[in-house]
Amino acid sequence: MPDDTPTTDEVWRQLTHLVMDTRDTWKRAVVERTGMPFSRIRILRRLLPGPLTAKELARAATMDAPATTVAVNDLEERGLVIREIDPTNRRCKLISLTRAGQEVVAEALATPDPAPAELAALTPADLRRLHGLLRKLEH
Repeated sequence: MPDDTPTTDEVWRQLTHLVMDTRDTWKRAVVERTGMPFSRIRILRRLLPGPLTAKELARAATMDAPATTVAVNDLEERGLVIREIDPTNRRCKLISLTRAGQEVVAEALATPDPAPAELAALTPADLRRLHGLLRKLEH
């Protein structure tokens, strides 16, 4: 009898597929609701915990430096972020959210994001098991 235990990589692929391949409708709704490309929302979300340098922001948003600069320029023109000199390294600037930027993120995150049909079709017992497993993975 073959071992039917999936590898952690197989389970990870399934989880990422479920999430990433079912979010397009939500992303379109966020774009429509905020009037901005989703890439801008992704940057604003990365700034929620606090200010970042452009290099840190590029890494966090998985963007290259030139694309990050273009996006930050756009967000700054919209009044959603500000650049300030880093007090610990005056050669760097910190990028942080403005109040308006925080409001845009809140609006984006308030966009309804219903579960995909595959998840909604699970039985209550399966949902409880899945919920318990996912809680074990939370940090």
